[in-house]
Amino acid sequence: MSGSLDGQVAVVTGAAQGLGLGIAEALARRGAAVILADLQHPKAAAAAAALSRQGLAVEAVELNIADSGRVTHCFQQIAEARGHLDILVNNAGVGQNVAPVVQLSDEEWQRVLGITLTGTFYCCRAAARLMERQGAGSIVNIASINGQSPAALVAAYNVAKAGVISLTRTLALELAAYGVRVNAVSPGPVYTEFNRTVMAQRGQSLNLSEEQMIERIRASIPLGRWGEAVDIANAVAFLCSKEAAWITGEVLRVSGGLEGVSAAPPRRGSP
Repeated sequence: MSGSLDGQVAVVTGAAQGLGLGIAEALARRGAAVILADLQHPKAAAAAAALSRQGLAVEAVELNIADSGRVTHCFQQIAEARGHLDILVNNAGVGQNVAPVVQLSDEEWQRVLGITLTGTFYCCRAAARLMERQGAGSIVNIASINGQSPAALVAAYNVAKAGVISLTRTLALELAAYGVRVNAVSPGPVYTEFNRTVMAQRGQSLNLSEEQMIERIRASIPLGRWGEAVDIANAVAFLCSKEAAWITGEVLRVSGGLEGVSAAPPRRGSP
C-alpha cells in the first residue's frame, strides 16, 4: 500500500465510530500503531478489538478532549509508553443543533466551540510540545467545508471549523522550524451518525423529509454521490505520509466537488 506509515505512532481522536474509526483503520493498514482516543471508551475498545483481530496494531484510550489537564496527561503517557508520537489526527467534535443565530443559546454556542475548537486546540498543543522535542511529526485536523463556506442555521459549527482552519495554518508556521507539518482536511457530506442527525433537523426546518434532504444534497455534489469514510481517510493518510513531506499549512477539501451549501432558509413565522 502506498504511503507506508510503518513504525509510526498515531493518535486519532473521536475514533470510536464514523470518520474517526475509518481514519484509524486506514492509518493502521498502512503500518502505523494507532491509538483510538474517544470519550466513548467501551465503544472504542470494541472497535479496537475488532481491528486487532484483523492483525492491525491498535488500542483504545478514554479521552475527553474538552478536559485540558486530561489531554496533556494522556499525550504524555502515550509518548512515554511508545517512545514517540508521530501523528495526531484531530477528528473529535460535535455538531450543532440546527437553529438560526437569533435563537442560538449561550449554552449551545459554548458547547460546540468548547469541544470542536477548544478541544482541538488542547490536543494540538499537547502533541506539538512533544513533536517539537522530537523534531518531527504530522498533525491533521478535520475541518469542514462549513469552515470555508458557512451554511445557514449552524453558526457555532461554522465558526468552530473556521477556527480549526485558522489554528491549522497558525501552527503550520510555528512548527515548521521543528520539522512538524500541520494540515487540515475539509470533508463534504459523509453519511455518518453525525450527519444523520443534522439532516433530520435540517429537513424539519425546510418541511422536507430526511430522504428528500439526503437526495437534495446528493444532487448538489458534482461527483453525484455522498462521501464515504474511506474517502476522507485516504486523504488523511496521504497527508500523514512521507509522500506529503513538502506539504504544510494546507486545507484539502474532499467533497466530491461541493464547495458549500449556501441556500438561505425561508422566513420563519412570527416570533
